Amino acid sequence: MSAEQRDPAVCNGSNNMGGKGEMTKAPSSLQDLRRSLYVKAKAEPAWRFWGLYVHVCKRETIQEAYKMARSNDGAPGIDGVTFESIEESGVESFLKQIRDELVNNTYRPMRARKKEIPKDGGKKVRVLSIPAIRDRVVQGALKLILEPIFEADFQSGSYGYRPKRTAHQAVNRVARAIVEEKTRIIDIDLRAYFDNVQHSLLLEKVARRVQDDAVMHLLKMMLKATGEKGVPQGGVMTPRTQKITWARP
Repeated sequence: MSAEQRDPAVCNGSNNMGGKGEMTKAPSSLQDLRRSLYVKAKAEPAWRFWGLYVHVCKRETIQEAYKMARSNDGAPGIDGVTFESIEESGVESFLKQIRDELVNNTYRPMRARKKEIPKDGGKKVRVLSIPAIRDRVVQGALKLILEPIFEADFQSGSYGYRPKRTAHQAVNRVARAIVEEKTRIIDIDLRAYFDNVQHSLLLEKVARRVQDDAVMHLLKMMLKATGEKGVPQGGVMTPRTQKITWARP
């Protein structure tokens, strides 16, 4: 019996996602795991998943996370390491080092590099926190495993930063609401939201679905690398943590 079938994190029932479509593309076994996690989470809203960390550490998960990071490209982090330098010295050895650190519990995220970009016509600045590529890979691996669990909890009318959901779909949803004479609009802008996310609140909400000490410790380290509060604008996990913070009461 495969590890995926034995592991308590995985539901052995149907892989049907109820017409929701595929999430982030991944190798078949990883995609099967993600679908099973989604089905279990959707069927049992109070279920707390354990045995997840082993899947974060799997070679195929880390390889897929690197592909995601590479496709997004982006500037180097505080260590100055670029994708080009990684590929010159060997991607496999780079990913093996990350995996070994995760498996041996020696992984520690680096401090994110700060980059100011202008906004409001140059009157203000937004501070981006740019993780090192190695940390983007680890964040991506964690996202691949946690994403299907929390996707099951999000409201159907939520479109931002979600797989297989687009701005055009959101516009169509608004158009249908107008036809149904639902015309009351509430416009809310949260000032410096990402800078003020309380780590304890976010971890508490994740723990309602995740009963895995290693995963929680990894997430906590990622958050602490940004400071005492807030999540990095520019981090792989940031949009997901925003949705989690708001999705569950």
